[in-house]
Amino acid sequence: MGRIFSIFAALLAFLAPAVAQADPADIDAAARGVVRVVIIGNDDDEIFPVSHGTGFAVTQDLIVTNAHVVRDAMGDPDLRIGIVPSGGGDAVYGQLVAVNSRIDLALVRLTGSLRLPPLALAGRAIAKDARVVSVGYPMNVDRAQGLDLSDIFQSMSPVTSPGFVSGERPSRSFDTVLHTAPIARGNSGGPLVDSCGRVVGVNSFGADNEGGDAEFFFAVSNRELVPFLRANDVEPKINGNECRSLAELDDAERERLEREQMEALRDLAQRAEETRAKRERALLEAQLGVSQDREDRMALAFVLLLAAFAIGLWAWSRHERFDAEAEDAELRRRKINIAFGFAGFLVVVALLSFLTRPGLDEIDRRVAGAMQGDGGTETGNSPTTGTQGDAKLTCRLLPERSRITSAEAPDIEFEWTAEGCVNERTQYGYASGIWSRVFVPNSEDAVSVNSFDPDRRIFRSERYLLSRSAMNEARSARSEYSAPTCGADGAASKLGDLQGEVLSQLPKDPNERLVYQCEPAT
Repeated sequence: MGRIFSIFAALLAFLAPAVAQADPADIDAAARGVVRVVIIGNDDDEIFPVSHGTGFAVTQDLIVTNAHVVRDAMGDPDLRIGIVPSGGGDAVYGQLVAVNSRIDLALVRLTGSLRLPPLALAGRAIAKDARVVSVGYPMNVDRAQGLDLSDIFQSMSPVTSPGFVSGERPSRSFDTVLHTAPIARGNSGGPLVDSCGRVVGVNSFGADNEGGDAEFFFAVSNRELVPFLRANDVEPKINGNECRSLAELDDAERERLEREQMEALRDLAQRAEETRAKRERALLEAQLGVSQDREDRMALAFVLLLAAFAIGLWAWSRHERFDAEAEDAELRRRKINIAFGFAGFLVVVALLSFLTRPGLDEIDRRVAGAMQGDGGTETGNSPTTGTQGDAKLTCRLLPERSRITSAEAPDIEFEWTAEGCVNERTQYGYASGIWSRVFVPNSEDAVSVNSFDPDRRIFRSERYLLSRSAMNEARSARSEYSAPTCGADGAASKLGDLQGEVLSQLPKDPNERLVYQCEPAT
């Protein structure tokens, strides 16, 4: 029977529509802000754990968990709340800020600094059958590893359990997300996250599993969590972008580039055809014009020669009958000489008109002039729209080309120079044809790699959300060099080489990719 059921389940899995898998890097990034919440007792100055649950950061010093996780500490002043981080570091105590037992939520403020990265909340309703992951510290896993309550003060990575959303429904007088991502005692208060690591609910309780029924679990919906936080003056990080994988973005980017290349080829072919047609028209007009000019000049020369011949013939006939002793002989001699001179002048003009008639090379000159008359060239090239020189730019996010899981993405303004300087103080490195700058901050566990394409005016910021140990390694590599002064001789290529060590330590793919289109600032 069991074998038949397994075959049937496999068949269903094969026939079922494909569901996007959660990106492990995104789940790991979310897990950095998940903590173990321990209720601690004190006996003769010796502390001991009473119970534990899970919580997650909504700010660097505020933790969300279930109200029932901290219930014992609420009723007993001798009990305290301990917060144990997942990524290493000493545990700290927490103080209750707010509790709402009706919706099973509590807010705890840290008394020490753990530098926890806040988790982003999904800003859109989770779809039924969407893949989700529970993140937390189930007690059954601790027991299976041979751990007892005294061991829970150790920093350990939380357990992740995948499942699917079965629906959203009111339960126990508050909105919940019904799902199949397994939770157990100890998971209470932990986040239920989507495939991008964004919180869609706070795990709270499970359905009874008597008689071998299918197991279902309930998480407090964001529709309850967000008002609870805002009622306590906490504005959570909410991300309403569609959850897409980097593979999907890369495929879309390749399709977009191929489409742009095809459009560019079509535009080039169209411009070439337009140029060819324009050249043919110009050539025909030039041939007709030159031919007409040649004929006009030759006709003019012929007419002038005829006129010169006629005038010369008249003057010669008068010269033959010239009477030197006539009373008006001097006047007649002057007229004859003028006629001969004018005839000679007409011959010279006719000769010049014939000799200066347009040649065949005039056709090429007229064609070239016509092709340049509209401000274009025979190749149809258009002026560049890039930013090769200095420019003040305003860059706006392209959501369709970006993947944002937690970061805010406001517009960016900066001044770019041909030497790769931003705002005259931040030098970008140049390597493998890319302008980039690596930022390794001490204030958060995330490495940003910013790059700029001045030809296409595309600015990209890729963020790697690293574990504390990986972040320490990145900081160590960054401390090995000092960025050259902006605009110094060879600064771009030098920095491009220096950044290589940090880049080599980063994962293959970033967690977030923000793509901006830049335009000249107005």
